[in-house]
Amino acid sequence: MTNKTLLQGFEWYLPDDGLHWRRLAVQAPLLKKAGIDSIWLPPAYKGNGGKNSVGYDVYDKYDLGEFDQKGSVPTKYGTKDEYLHCIEVCREAGLEVICDIVVNHMMGADETETIRVVEDSFDDRNQQISNQKEIEAWTRFTFPGRHGAYSKDIWTFKNFNGMDWDESDHTNGLFRIVGKDWNQETDWENGNFDYLMGVNLEMSNPDTARKITDWGKWYMDMTEADGLRLDAVKHISHDFIPAWLKELKEYKNRDFFVVGEYWSDEIERLLHYLDAIGNQFSLFDSPLHYALHYASTSNGEFDMSTLMNTSLLKARPENAVTFVDNHDTQPGQALESFIAPWFKQQAYAAILFQEAGIPCVFYGDLYGIPHDHIPPVTGLVKMCQARKLCAYGTQKDYFDAPDIVGYTRAGDDFEEETLSAKSGPGSDQTRHEGSGMAILMTNSAGGSKRMYVSMRYAGERFVNILKPTDTPVEIGSDGCGDFTVDDGSASVWIRESAYEVLETTVLD
Repeated sequence: MTNKTLLQGFEWYLPDDGLHWRRLAVQAPLLKKAGIDSIWLPPAYKGNGGKNSVGYDVYDKYDLGEFDQKGSVPTKYGTKDEYLHCIEVCREAGLEVICDIVVNHMMGADETETIRVVEDSFDDRNQQISNQKEIEAWTRFTFPGRHGAYSKDIWTFKNFNGMDWDESDHTNGLFRIVGKDWNQETDWENGNFDYLMGVNLEMSNPDTARKITDWGKWYMDMTEADGLRLDAVKHISHDFIPAWLKELKEYKNRDFFVVGEYWSDEIERLLHYLDAIGNQFSLFDSPLHYALHYASTSNGEFDMSTLMNTSLLKARPENAVTFVDNHDTQPGQALESFIAPWFKQQAYAAILFQEAGIPCVFYGDLYGIPHDHIPPVTGLVKMCQARKLCAYGTQKDYFDAPDIVGYTRAGDDFEEETLSAKSGPGSDQTRHEGSGMAILMTNSAGGSKRMYVSMRYAGERFVNILKPTDTPVEIGSDGCGDFTVDDGSASVWIRESAYEVLETTVLD
């Protein structure tokens, strides 16, 4: 996904009107013009909340908005036919489609079962805090509204290892089924972080693995997804997902892009997971998100030179999907750590033009979040377009000061013979007219920084796309320019010739 930009195509508080698939289908051509290459669609299957479900409270993964279950036929986003049409239209517009996959847990069972459990501590799942006892658990999924369409599988307590609710006396607790253990290869937070919510799937159970694999093959046939976003991988046995993906790829006889959500601000945990799975897929760079959040809330005290120090982008760039915010970090959500609005441009400037990693733009930043009266990030569309037009060539970093930091991209707009000489076998030898740029960010006072772009641009002028009224910067014979940035802001400088063709796309 070289020089690709991914869009998270939803936010938590979208209206429960069943129209989102239609909205995205209309927006798809405009998103492509805005510099978006791939779109991550929200979970498309029926959740326990029916038409009010964002999709992470999974009830029936075979119901993509087709059956009358949980109080509605459509999901929050629309019907199955609208979903498949949205995927088709996105592809026709030139967008790759990344589908959201949730296999850790299920919710909203149709019947209870009487089972024997012990209770473990939420804070230390290795500590048992009760003797054996019987509870009534919501663990039997029969999907009566689907009438066996696509799959006749039912799920029972045999497919799970734990839950957090006893229906017999309406109490919460972390209940582990007698004779079963938590999956051992998971994140070590709380001793063992296998359990997250609902009824927890026992991945070591062959019947559970078979059911998930059968569904995965059906879903890939139904959607022909270009890639997958995997939810909550830190809570799933580390050996399950790689084996599951291997089987899907062999079944489809093709490779596809995969990114996992491993939520932690500690880079060591992400690296441990990547090592455990043999670096088979990418992870969202949550440590970098937290660094951006700290920078936006530290009243100018954050040392900007350290911004990338603990990021996945620095430690394992080939596995990094960078982001500013998402549906979990937006206001009101469980992982709320929303980047302060005044720092949004700097945050996107930090990730969008990098030579490594794949940046993911948040729907709530591109379109705003009406629920919380949050407007779109000013200039974000221009920044996405500038990435597509200009972010090529060697990167040179200037993370060398506590306040003003930046980096440049040298561009690849040079003579064919030079291009061929510098390109190895199989390299992309496309020349990008107008490529080359310089980026500055500060969380404190503004100023200037002399940065090298390329001697090829000697005498050329660079324009700040975020503030075109700024005096253009002329590149000297040494390939350097004195680039400026205002207090508490970002500046994105591109060649004047490129600015003249930079599109302005309006997203409705």
